[in-house]
Amino acid sequence: MDLSAEFKRWKAQCLGKVDLSRKGSVDDDVLEIVQLLNGQEQFFTTSSCAGRIILLDGSINGSEVQKQNCSWLLVTHKACVKDDVVVALRRASGDAILKFEPLVLHVQCRQLQDAQILHSVAIDSGFRNSGITVGKRGKIMLAVRSTHGLEVPLSHQGKLMVTEEYINFLLKTANQKMEENKKRIERFYNCLQHALEKETVSATSHPKEKVNSPYIRKKKRNPEKAHGKRVSEENDKELENNDHDDPGISVTIFSEDY
Repeated sequence: MDLSAEFKRWKAQCLGKVDLSRKGSVDDDVLEIVQLLNGQEQFFTTSSCAGRIILLDGSINGSEVQKQNCSWLLVTHKACVKDDVVVALRRASGDAILKFEPLVLHVQCRQLQDAQILHSVAIDSGFRNSGITVGKRGKIMLAVRSTHGLEVPLSHQGKLMVTEEYINFLLKTANQKMEENKKRIERFYNCLQHALEKETVSATSHPKEKVNSPYIRKKKRNPEKAHGKRVSEENDKELENNDHDDPGISVTIFSEDY
């Protein structure tokens, strides 16, 4: 199989699809990154969310919120105020959960070396929960993620369980996390530009050689590292939505000082 030709086919097919997200378009805060990546031959984005504060009403299965069975009472990609949340909570009939979700970006890469470059950019920008998954058909997916999320229950069976003062405190925390998320997105964009420029100069100066990544050697020396297993499992769950027909092995890559 000609993987280069197959990659081009995958890219054209993905970018030609209709955006089926709730918003129906790319979030403004991540638009420049998406355009920059999709303008490169070796990358294309499959999904993205710049970060958001959401209020869900539904049920909790164990410790996880089941989004598919929830009512979305409020969603914003900007700072949120208490009055908006209090008004939205009046419509809650189940277990209302306030969440802040940082940037999530999925990028398909042409080669593992391309994914490693992008992974380094993500780690250097503060998205330290990022990882790479390799599918059996050769699809190389990079998930850019962070760990500074927030998830707090506010009501149970429609009854508010906290005070408005506590809601105000939570929103202050969520808004601070949103601001930090935006700073990391800006760092990611700047680091990405620098990495692409460096790679262009390197490609014109030296022929491509096979790179033995220090990240992979790190993983071989520590195959049982607990946090590596955890992130791999999270990668599998999140990325399977983007590639149902291509289950594969997970290759989680961390920086040396993770």
